[in-house]
Amino acid sequence: MDKNKVLRILVVLPLYGGSLPVGRFCISALEKMGHLVETFEAPDFYSAYNAIDDLKVTSDRHQYLRNSYLNILSQAVLAKVETFEPDMVLAMAQAPLTHQALKRLRKDNVKTAMWFVEDFRLFTYWQSFAPFYDVFAVIQKEPFFGELKQIGVNNALYLPLAAHPDFHKPGELSPVDIRKYGGDVSFMGAGYPNRRLAFRKLIHHGLKIWGTEWDGDHVLEPYVQLGGKRVSSEECVKIFNSTKINLNLHSSINADELVSGGDFINPRTFELAACGAFQLVDKRTLMPEAFEDGELAHFESLEDLDEKIGYFLAHPEERDQYVERARARVLKDHTYELRMQTLIDFTIERFNDWPSKRNINALFDNNFPEELKNDIVELIEKLGLPSNVTFNDLVSAVRSQQGQLSPLDTAVLFLDEWKRIYNR
Repeated sequence: MDKNKVLRILVVLPLYGGSLPVGRFCISALEKMGHLVETFEAPDFYSAYNAIDDLKVTSDRHQYLRNSYLNILSQAVLAKVETFEPDMVLAMAQAPLTHQALKRLRKDNVKTAMWFVEDFRLFTYWQSFAPFYDVFAVIQKEPFFGELKQIGVNNALYLPLAAHPDFHKPGELSPVDIRKYGGDVSFMGAGYPNRRLAFRKLIHHGLKIWGTEWDGDHVLEPYVQLGGKRVSSEECVKIFNSTKINLNLHSSINADELVSGGDFINPRTFELAACGAFQLVDKRTLMPEAFEDGELAHFESLEDLDEKIGYFLAHPEERDQYVERARARVLKDHTYELRMQTLIDFTIERFNDWPSKRNINALFDNNFPEELKNDIVELIEKLGLPSNVTFNDLVSAVRSQQGQLSPLDTAVLFLDEWKRIYNR
C-alpha cells in the first residue's frame, strides 16, 4: 500500500471509561496523519444507558434491557459503516459492538480492530469478543498472546500506550492554576487497593491526590482534591506541569503487594514524559523495551519511593535531566501517530487485499463540471487532502467539517447527490 494513501477509518468510542481519552487521541492522530476519520460518539448515549438502572425492574429484565440497548448502538454503528464505507472500524476497549455486528462487518469485508488497553487478567471480557475482530491490539505480551491463540486469535499485536504531543506538552500556567493544581508531590489516578495503602505512608510529603474511587478512606480523604471528582484530560496536563514530583504507581487489586512489578505500562508514564513533567514510576517488565536506563526515575519499593521523594525534592537539577531525556524518548518512539501507523502496517502485512480498491471514478471524471475544478483544487488544499483524492473521500471530508457550509461545500454535496442519481 502507498504510505500516502488516505484511509477511511471509523473509530468507535466506549460509552465511558479509561479508553475514552485514548480513543480521542487516536482520532486526533489519524486526522493529523491525513486519514479521513468518522467517530461513533458512544458517550452521547451513556445517560440513556444509565437510566436503565433507575427503572426498578427485576435483574433479568434489567440485563435484557441493557443488552437490547447495546444492540441498538451496534445497529447504529452498522448504519455509520454503511454511510461512511470505512476501510477499517477501530474499536476502543468496551466499545458497544455485539458479536452479531462484528460478524456482519466480517461478512461485508470491513476490517475491524480493537485496541484492548486493559489488564487482561482483571478485565476478562476479551475472551468473548477477541475472536470476532480481525486485529486485536493489546498492551501486554505473554502469557496473553498464548491465551489469545488458544481461542483462535492469530492476529494479536503488541501496541503499548502513548502520548499525543499536540496535547501532552509543557505549558505556562496562570498563577490561579498553579495554586489550584500545583504542589510538591501529586498523584493522579483511581484509588486501587495498593495505592490506598501505599499513599497512607506518604502523606507527610504533603501529598495531593487527584481522581476517582477514593471515597471511604478517612486517612486519605483530606488529601483528595476536588472531592474525588473525575479529572479531565486538560486538567491532568495542568497537574503534571505544575507538580514537582508526579507519583506514578501502577494499579493493582492486590493490597498485599503495594509495588506489583507487573508488565503493562500505563498511559500516565508516556503522558508525563511528553509534558516535560518529572515522575517517579515503579518498574515494569515491559519498560526496558520502551525506555533506556536513565530516562525514567524508578522506585522498587515503598521505602525506596519515600526516600527518593525527599532526594529529588532537594535536587531539582537532576529532575530536569530526567525530564529532558524522557521527553525526547517519547517524542521519538511513543506517540499516537506512531501507534496508529504500526496498527495500519500490521493490518497490511496480515491482509494482502487490504485496503480493498474502491470501485469509484477519479475525482475529475467526464461528468465533473469544468467551472468547479479550480475551486475544488483550492478546497482540497484547504482540507489538507492529497491531490489524488477520490471524489467520495472529498465528500466525506466536507461532511466531517464543523460549522456552516460554504457555497462550495454545498455545491460538492449537491453534486454528490446528483452523481448518485445519475449513476443509478
